[in-house]
Amino acid sequence: QVQLVESGGGLVQAGGSLRLSCAASGRTFSSRAMGWFRQAPGKEREFVAAISWSDGSTYYADSVKGRFTISRDNAKNTVFLQMNSLKPEDTAVYYCAAKKIASRLSIPRLYDYWGQGTQVTVSS
Repeated sequence: QVQLVESGGGLVQAGGSLRLSCAASGRTFSSRAMGWFRQAPGKEREFVAAISWSDGSTYYADSVKGRFTISRDNAKNTVFLQMNSLKPEDTAVYYCAAKKIASRLSIPRLYDYWGQGTQVTVSS
């Protein structure tokens, strides 16, 4: 099992920044990639960004490219999501997830472990 704990959410004005963290514990060696997803009220969970543990390859949804940056600290088993130029439409619960196979990283149902989520609210 892999346990994931997100932190760093909060309330921010449009144009502001937040940095989310996801700390992994347990059988972290079984995880090959990490992803960030978000879910707004009444909407499906959507892919935001993902990163490979091994080579650091990164992937982004078109809606966040150029504004969000995903990174990792292998020594601390932690993944970060730096969110800049936030917009009201970025408001959602943000979840991190771990995947045993580093492929098809944008599909939420293929992830093996999930965190509890952290709320991000962007006011206009």
